[in-house]
Amino acid sequence: MGLFSKTTTKKYPAFWKKYIEAFAEEKSRAGFLGNTLDAKTLAQTRFVVFDTETTGLDYKKDRILSLGGVAVIDNAVSVTDSLELYLKQDVYNPESAAIHGILKQGNYEKVNEQDAIGQCLDFIGTDILVGHHVGFDVAVINQSLKRNGLGKLKNRVLDTEILYKRLVHPVNHPLQEKRYSLDELAEALKIPLHDRHTSAGDALITALAFIKVVHKLNSDRRLKVKHLFR
Repeated sequence: MGLFSKTTTKKYPAFWKKYIEAFAEEKSRAGFLGNTLDAKTLAQTRFVVFDTETTGLDYKKDRILSLGGVAVIDNAVSVTDSLELYLKQDVYNPESAAIHGILKQGNYEKVNEQDAIGQCLDFIGTDILVGHHVGFDVAVINQSLKRNGLGKLKNRVLDTEILYKRLVHPVNHPLQEKRYSLDELAEALKIPLHDRHTSAGDALITALAFIKVVHKLNSDRRLKVKHLFR
């Protein structure tokens, strides 16, 4: 075989192969069973509520400082099923430290970006992701994946702000356009603001908000997972 006829196959890390294969298996099962989301009950579903703390609010140039997540199963927080990571910093914005309190030389056990991505994907699997203003968190993780030559997150995503608006405002109500901070949700739902502006603390606050909102949305006990996406 000549030099220029050789083909190269990109080698992906094992965690990415595992992640992609899990979705392929899920898609295959859905082919036999139909849309599994249609029949899935809340009690049968693992939701992963997560949050990121970053060097700023530009998802393209800013970096993840820490990532926290906790599972919600059967409408309860699974405290033992959680994740908290701090990342080594090549890019750092000292001005943002006033908000999240994460110092570049802080006394945290830190992992590099690819290790953090791997642990994150292993933790979330194919489960549904939940966050507050979650689009930003998904975007910064996708940018991190892109820097490491990988694809985007494939998980379904729910935003607690959107779910809360369904609870408090009818469809087409003018206040559907109002934005709600996590602090406002916590105050309205009487959730203590412990460890606010840490990724693990905000993930737990968001998880409690998610549980309370879903409980209220499920007042007739007929709510299924698919209804959360409508």
